[in-house]
Amino acid sequence: MFELLTAAGAPNLQVESRLAYSMGAPSVIEWGDAEQQERCLRAIATGERWCQLFSEPGAGSDLAAIDTRAVREQGGWRVTGQKVWTSMATSSQRGMLLARTDPAQPKHRGLTYFVIDLATPGVEIRPLRQITGEAEFSEVYLTDVHIPDTDRLGPVNAGWKVAMSTLTNERDMFGTKATESGPVELALTLYRERAGDDPALRARLVQLWLRGHVLRLYAARAAGRPSGAPGPQSSVSKVGFAELNKAGYELCLDLLGDEALLYDTYEPGELTAHSGTGAARDPRLLFLRSRANSIEGGTTEIMRNILAERVLGLPAEPRVDKDLPYSSLRRG
Repeated sequence: MFELLTAAGAPNLQVESRLAYSMGAPSVIEWGDAEQQERCLRAIATGERWCQLFSEPGAGSDLAAIDTRAVREQGGWRVTGQKVWTSMATSSQRGMLLARTDPAQPKHRGLTYFVIDLATPGVEIRPLRQITGEAEFSEVYLTDVHIPDTDRLGPVNAGWKVAMSTLTNERDMFGTKATESGPVELALTLYRERAGDDPALRARLVQLWLRGHVLRLYAARAAGRPSGAPGPQSSVSKVGFAELNKAGYELCLDLLGDEALLYDTYEPGELTAHSGTGAARDPRLLFLRSRANSIEGGTTEIMRNILAERVLGLPAEPRVDKDLPYSSLRRG
């Protein structure tokens, strides 16, 4: 449906508000009450942008180690902490926030999930300038931020389950955009312009196109599963997207030939969020940017662990801190 709407010129929420549409909306549908669904889904459908306030300086792959605290107060919660590597925070109106509400519980069980208004006093967003001059990511400081209890999504201390819904939908999101844009489209354009009739490059392009469509169809099938919420199989989409991007932009540079060595925008550019247009479409920039695809949104190593343990049923890695109170764990 969205492909047809986009082809007709309608705004594509999967691109313009992709975190709100692909991650926030499914979480609200699954965990929100009727009032939250009415309020949040209407805003998302009209283009409201959301960001994800999960990762912290000391909590990346081990997300359950987050230390941002939320303490009950009259009418809601007072939140203090720091988030980092937050995509599109500078252009978002709301954030999906995971905070610790009970340090006496084990680290996975004392978390609560909120949808926070980023205009709330005490929220400070500091863009992180990348080498390209963009500021796709930010660090976000929360200082005595009041969040109404009506903005809590899901039960108190059950935030880990809500966050897993958000993250599995994020991984499914990667597969759905495998052939809509990016390396497949760009490689096809460059091949038509430059490759002539090189059989080796043509074979690589065909393989890339096939991989992209297989990944997209896998994600579409996963989205239509009868069980509703996505499961650990969504990690396939995340791994596939990262590998497709890397292989695709490598092919783009090979199609450029000697021009792949020329990149004339090394000076810091305007401090803006990544837009996917203009200089951001330069295959040399995108080749460098794609190196991060196997890290952001869950590293490929973590994704393969999830698939091994939760899909294939292989023995899990030992986790000695799983049942210990968070307050007793050494950090730093």
